Amino acid sequence: MMTSLSQKSAGLGELGERTLRKVRRRVMPLIVLLYFVAYLDRNNVGFAKLTMSEDIGLNAAAYGLGAGIFFLGYALLEIPSNAGMYRFGARKWLARILITWGIFATAMCLVNGESTYYIVRFLLGAAEAGFFPAILFYLTLWFPAAQRVTVLGIFILAQPVSNALGAPVSGLLLQMDGVMGLQGWQWLYIIEGIPAILLGLLTPILMTDRPRDAKWLDNDEREWLAGTMEAELAVKSGAGNHNFLAGLKDKRTLVYSALYFGLVCGIYGLGLWMPTIVAALGKFSTPQIGFIVCIPYTVAAVFVYFWSKRADRTGKRAWHTAVSMLLAGMGLLAAGYLLPVNPVLAMIGLTASAMGIYGAIAPFLSMPSAALTGAAAAAGLAMINSLGNLGGFVAPYAVGLLNDATGSNQSGLLFLSLCLCITAVATYLYSRKRPEGDAALDPAVAAAAAATTGSTAPTKIS
Repeated sequence: MMTSLSQKSAGLGELGERTLRKVRRRVMPLIVLLYFVAYLDRNNVGFAKLTMSEDIGLNAAAYGLGAGIFFLGYALLEIPSNAGMYRFGARKWLARILITWGIFATAMCLVNGESTYYIVRFLLGAAEAGFFPAILFYLTLWFPAAQRVTVLGIFILAQPVSNALGAPVSGLLLQMDGVMGLQGWQWLYIIEGIPAILLGLLTPILMTDRPRDAKWLDNDEREWLAGTMEAELAVKSGAGNHNFLAGLKDKRTLVYSALYFGLVCGIYGLGLWMPTIVAALGKFSTPQIGFIVCIPYTVAAVFVYFWSKRADRTGKRAWHTAVSMLLAGMGLLAAGYLLPVNPVLAMIGLTASAMGIYGAIAPFLSMPSAALTGAAAAAGLAMINSLGNLGGFVAPYAVGLLNDATGSNQSGLLFLSLCLCITAVATYLYSRKRPEGDAALDPAVAAAAAATTGSTAPTKIS
């Protein structure tokens, strides 16, 4: 029977358990909300496409190129943006990111053709650059490595939840044609873009940069957390150079960038085309499409929580990542073959793919964040996210080209399936015997466990 996060924390002692419980309650709701809004604003173009494409004259390839061009702007400014976060602190930098991306997310209502569509999508990606790795790095400052997959899982829940809740809302907003002279897809961008601006104004008030600045913790809690995180950093820092440039040159950064590219192909290849795929299953209104799209993401959200906790309990990060990606690949393969034959079974395949894709993210991202520390982690995670997210450009565009060439969604789904299956095998082969891939091999985890229990013997995670 799987232990809960609080039970798992019991080895930290009463002080540690109490401290981390406070940290989770204070830090995680805001982090999840921010990522919810981020994912909504980058993916709502999938719903807007249902009516926007005809209004401004976009074919499938043009839509896919514009949907993916977001990630070119994102990739170009990812590393400089994360350097700014490390220099100025999470509160100020995340506020800057939120406000600028909110402005461009809202400005999507102004696009009137291919050129403006490409330009604003590029600027939106550039504005959001640095957000995701900044959050990942921020979490490494507040949570010990042994608990990080579960925490990342809670954070990653924002992705499927954003799609699950955003899908029916987006479908309903498309019905606002003619209100104040605007089309429904324009109202979708306006209404879903404004929350990012508002949260950008609130973030400097609600967020705390580091444990030693946490006045909302008692003195003993603050000292315990700061000491624990500094001790974990010291253990890892002894293994090599951890300055900013070292994170960019680390071979592990390059490998995880390539592996993340394959995973991201699945994430955005599916996410940005899901409404179109569902629309092809039958004659549905846009609100009906929204509620149908909600189903795979709701199931995925439940699975992410379970799977992330299991990855933390066993410490087998590489195994959990690979199995999830294989599930996603097989689900897409089944959906591709069943799409023209049986819409219900095709939806089951799409649901399995959503479970696998989102279930893989937390255990995967915990590996590079466990391997790198300090400024190297800020740089390395930014580079991994930057290069990996180029998959968000390649996959939607490739799916659009395949759809135009074949006249169906089937070939695009098979392409995404192949990307995920290859990445699953490569991830497992590379990470299965590395400390970050198997927590039982991680010296930092063993040292942290020994420090909290007073033991000098390494603690095996099973």
